[in-house]
Amino acid sequence: MRIDIITCLPELFDGPINQSIVKRAQHKSLVEIVIHNLRDYSTLKHKNVDDYAFGGGAGMVLMVEPIDKCISALKAERNYDEVIYLTPDGETLNQGIANQLSLNQNLIMLCGHYKGVDQRVRDYLITKEISIGDYVLSGGELAAMVLADALIRLVPGVLNDESSALTDSFQDNLLAPPVYTRPANYKGWNVPDVLTSGHEANIEKWRHDQAVKRTEERRPDLLK
Repeated sequence: MRIDIITCLPELFDGPINQSIVKRAQHKSLVEIVIHNLRDYSTLKHKNVDDYAFGGGAGMVLMVEPIDKCISALKAERNYDEVIYLTPDGETLNQGIANQLSLNQNLIMLCGHYKGVDQRVRDYLITKEISIGDYVLSGGELAAMVLADALIRLVPGVLNDESSALTDSFQDNLLAPPVYTRPANYKGWNVPDVLTSGHEANIEKWRHDQAVKRTEERRPDLLK
């Protein structure tokens, strides 16, 4: 999988893409993440990528030209499955969307900033719009990393145990059950006996029952 991220703040990605699972995925050559500085595609003297909105109003807007030039340059090199714009009014990210997007080979992610992007970008260049929640961030960079991380961990071979991703919360519309590790007894706080019983069928039943219980208590909407 290759993920191209377009941003006017490329330095924000220095840490996240070079740590933990995302770093290992790149070292295994399973994932390639390429960050593109939108200012490199500006034709203006001071490399501006934003301007005032027509009709007035507070805030600046990312211009269509540098975004179009960047996306066009990328598309000239390879075919892309989706061109994704991270925006608060997009489709809310969930595990199903992550599963679907993780099957793609090439993705572009455009990070919004200021008051957003010129609507013509959304009308003519973007194929999918995604939000990570009903709140507003200073820019789409953090949202892009959330989306990228959610996809990358699903790529076969990224996790040491591929079954781990399949047992995550939301994979089967249930929250994950409680988990425990050693010691079995700490300050009198005991691990449920069933988990140390060695009886695989009972353990799986307990986990399923606990997942249903937790989902009923915390996210009953998922059970619908």
